[in-house]
Amino acid sequence: MKATEYYATGRRKDSIARVRMTPGSGKFEVNQKTVLDHFRRETLKMIIEQPLEKTETMEKFDIIATVNGGGLTGQAGALRLGISRALVKFDDELKPILRASGFLTRDPREKERKKYGLAGARKRYQFSKR
Repeated sequence: MKATEYYATGRRKDSIARVRMTPGSGKFEVNQKTVLDHFRRETLKMIIEQPLEKTETMEKFDIIATVNGGGLTGQAGALRLGISRALVKFDDELKPILRASGFLTRDPREKERKKYGLAGARKRYQFSKR
């Protein structure tokens, strides 16, 4: 017997997304708001919906997600990974499709630490000859 709810976690940069996916009509909720109310940009909405479009499961699930940390782009990337992982839990046969599209790979890039003697991670203070 298949589970009726699928949970997954996605991370990117400093963002963490907890995704709960249930069979439904395609309702999408992020932090008790609609997707566009939370992310405010159509491009971020497109990023989030990519795994659902690729696997043609757009109208099959209701998705309730909680995201925190980082900025909007990082949160969108984390949400995309979380949705992809939840889809694999739903049907293992979707894994090759999602893997080929790169939706199951966690983006490993993190912020580089500031170094002593420099203005930032790599930026230097202005050189003064005299």
